[in-house]
Formats: sequence, C-alpha cells, structure tokens
Amino acid sequence: MLRDTASDRTNITPAQVVSAEAAALAALATRLDSDLIPTVQTALDLLEQATRPLILTGVGKSGLIARKIAATFRSTGTPAHFLHPTEALHGDLGMLAPGDTLLALSASGETPEVLALLPIAQRLDLKLVALCCAPASTLARAAHLAIDLSISEEACPHKLAPTTSTTVMLALGDALALTLSQRRGFAPGDFADIHPGGHLGLKLTRVQDLMHTGDAIPAVAPATLMPDVIYEMSRKKLGLTTVLDNSYLQGIISDGDLRRMLESAGARSLSLTAGDIMNTSPVTVSADTFASAALTLMESRHITALLVINPANQIEGVLHLHDLWKLNLPQTSVPA
Repeated sequence: MLRDTASDRTNITPAQVVSAEAAALAALATRLDSDLIPTVQTALDLLEQATRPLILTGVGKSGLIARKIAATFRSTGTPAHFLHPTEALHGDLGMLAPGDTLLALSASGETPEVLALLPIAQRLDLKLVALCCAPASTLARAAHLAIDLSISEEACPHKLAPTTSTTVMLALGDALALTLSQRRGFAPGDFADIHPGGHLGLKLTRVQDLMHTGDAIPAVAPATLMPDVIYEMSRKKLGLTTVLDNSYLQGIISDGDLRRMLESAGARSLSLTAGDIMNTSPVTVSADTFASAALTLMESRHITALLVINPANQIEGVLHLHDLWKLNLPQTSVPA
C-alpha cells in the first residue's frame, strides 16, 4: 500500500530540478578542464585504438543512458553496441571478443548485474572503462580506467531516483563520442552518408542526388542559332540552356537572357548565336555541395538554377530550384 502523508512529501519545482542538474553539469565541465583531463584523455586514447565496435552496458536508468550513448557513437562515426548484462549471461556474450573495449555505466558501481560481467571481462582481457559516481566502488576498482562522475546529490526530492547522475553520464558520453568523432576526422559528408532518412537526411542531401544529368541537361554549342537554342530550352523545360564546347562549360542562356535579347535585338534576334548572348559567368557548384547550401545560394542570388561542374569546368548536371522546393529543405549554414 502506498503511503501519502504530508510528512512524506517534499515540495520541489521543475525549475529546481533543472537547476540542480545544470549545476552538476557545470561542475563536470569545470572538472573536465582540471582534474579529469588525464583520465578522459586516456579514455579517448583507448576508444580511438579500438579496432572493433565499442560495447556499452548498464542496467535500469544507467542502461538507458548507455543505449543512447551507443547510438551517439554510431551516429558520429564510431561503431558501438549496447549489451544488456543479464542477456549477456544468457547468450549475448557472443557479442564480445578478446581485447574489446567495454564501457560500463553504474552510478553506484555496485550494480550486481554489471559486476557479474567482471570475471568475463578479465577472462576476455577486455579494456574496461567505468563511468560511475563512486570512485571507491567495486566496478571502479576493477576497471582499467574509471571516470569519476561524483555528484553532490540527485535532483530527486528524496535524493533517490537516478536523475543528476544519469544526466552527467549522458553529457560525458556525448563529450566522449563527439571528441572521438573529431579525432577521427568525421566530417559533415560522413554524417550525411549515415543519416539518409528524415529531417537530417534532407538537410544533408547532396546536389548530385538531385541534379538533372545526361540527356536531361539542356546544351547547345556557341555557334547554335537562336531558333535551335529556343527549341532546346523548350524541350528540356528547365528555363535555360548550357553553352558547351564539347563538354566544357562556356556559358549559360536563361529565359531572362532571351527576353533581354528580344528587347534589344528585335528582328535580328533569330540570326544571333548562343555565343552572342550567353552569360559567360554563370553561378556554379560542385556535385558534392549540400542541397540546403545550394538552396541558400540560389535564394541569395535570386536565380532559379545552378550549373554543376567538375574541377575541369566540365558540365555534370543542372540543379533547379523546384527540385529543392519539393524536398522542403531547411536552410543551413553547412558549408558547400
């Protein structure tokens, strides 16, 4: 039967909970710039040297945090898996191999299910890194390296439920994953490769995935007469044509260029060539440009298309504004 008496209840506000956890994070940040520097650097060295996926383990709230940290490692270029300690004792030990790196999370450092893995870790010569809030605990003493995440108290009004402890674990896990990612030279392009779906996938889509290529590229030679230029533009329906010498870009003719030509040349227009009216300085991008950056460029330059070229100035494709609008791409500061 649940007790509910006034003497058992402690008043606490959401702001107080957040403030308590924020204070713990601030204290951790200070320690990461002082006494924790050598420990964390050694941990990063161990993680960077791993030749197989990292294994993370924990039970209860710490286990949930371990799952999230494993996901962050994977998301930022470091293979990692979560191993439930109980399932490990019932067949999932096959996930481990001699010499693997095991990150064990336990606030108390005395979680029985996690401690049950210690003999196995020793037998397989695992590199055990402990994330716990009790540096004198069994887990911390058994680990090759223990990162002390001691806190003054949990944010829970009864100082019991894992709150502040799991928050600092999560923050340190993110710090390890992102610092390791930077060490390994993980770039925005690598991030795009492993996030093809959802909002991030759209944000990191590349021009090469959207551009019109091959026969879909409107193209004429510099000597092409205006009737044929207009025919090519109408046939390809992109509101422009490239002007190429073989496959090398010489310029571009847009619908606007045609209107200006008709206004200025009048009856002479049809005797002009593509080379006579082309814009010789079109806006171009490379195929690996992020589509969101291309959208920002088009909107800032007030144009509806970009020409995609390679380093030799050969045409590779045409990207139209409508292709980007269909994706509902967010604008971004990701560099081209």
